[in-house]
Amino acid sequence: MSVEGEQVGFAGLRVAAFESRMAEQMRQLIERYGGRPLVAPSMREVPLEENADVLRFGERLLAGEFDLVILLTGVGTRFMLKVLDTRWPRAQILAALGKTITVVRGPKPLAVLRENNLQPTIVVPEPNTWRDLIKALDDLGRSLKGMSIAVQEYGVPNVELLKALEARGAIVTRVPVYQWSLPEDTGPLTAAVRALMQGEADVVLFTNAVQVDHIMQMAERLGGADRLRAALSRIVVSAVGPIVAERLCGYGLSVDFEPSHPKMGILVKETSVRAAELLLRKRATQAR
Repeated sequence: MSVEGEQVGFAGLRVAAFESRMAEQMRQLIERYGGRPLVAPSMREVPLEENADVLRFGERLLAGEFDLVILLTGVGTRFMLKVLDTRWPRAQILAALGKTITVVRGPKPLAVLRENNLQPTIVVPEPNTWRDLIKALDDLGRSLKGMSIAVQEYGVPNVELLKALEARGAIVTRVPVYQWSLPEDTGPLTAAVRALMQGEADVVLFTNAVQVDHIMQMAERLGGADRLRAALSRIVVSAVGPIVAERLCGYGLSVDFEPSHPKMGILVKETSVRAAELLLRKRATQAR
């Protein structure tokens, strides 16, 4: 059987995912590649009610106090600029950023700068992990010792990145601009996590590290974090990239598959091709 000329890889397997903004697109992708989707939103972006950190960043940026600014996400960069717009003309902020070494972690913050006619000093290559970012800074060939560096954060602090910068002697200022929260309606997420715990899925797809935090948090609420770990050990766990894989490993969970590129569509397509084989092998190993 094929869809639009491509072999349907999931072949009826039950596939869970926790995409929020693109939940419907994820559902359609799973179905396109022959899976039975169980998609439940797991997070929502909540702007910080108090933007004092962002406004203080703006004051210091305009005063020329930062040597380097790291932009980790497109959503965060765009929101940060909107907050700064409430106090200063956009042109003034962009001029100050243009005089500063700017580092973007990937294509999304890069796009935001380009929308504003700015070109970053450094674009971190794929897979855009904190290690890739640090390597890109090391490759600059100049010491970070004593440099004042602002880091735009994306929900939870990237502790490893902050430690690596500080280990090189940098003076680091965190600039949190939004945070992740559970959905206002946690009913679908609760039902999906319970379904995982009851063995009602064959494959689970993760596209964001915070999704991992939230399903583990929900499992704790249901009194079954260990049950969830046990359930995931029996199914195919697929992570969109190394950042998500690291978060899974941090919870003691094994990752069975990562796609060739950290994109949602590629994740679903390539996992669908390998899922049946990986599931069979995993269950055979456990049966021994």
